[in-house]
Amino acid sequence: MQKKNCWEFMECGREPGGKNVEKSGICPVSTSISHDSINSGKNAGRFCWTVAGTFCDGTPSGTYSEKLLSCLNCKFLKHVNNQENRDFTLNPD
Repeated sequence: MQKKNCWEFMECGREPGGKNVEKSGICPVSTSISHDSINSGKNAGRFCWTVAGTFCDGTPSGTYSEKLLSCLNCKFLKHVNNQENRDFTLNPD
């Protein structure tokens, strides 16, 4: 099973060269190189719940602690959790 990054799974089009970049800008998840390869993702593509400034619900998210509660209900986080057999990094510390 292919491990998709959030922008591939959610089809938001906010990755560099994506279909919605001109309208909505590039998502910081897709360029966060400090999180590269965590949970086998590109940049923060499989660690998006830790990155501030995402537009998951169409509005800018807050910090890690402000957005984590809503992320726990996210279908992508649940997808990563299942793929990683609950053995994945949740906290950046």
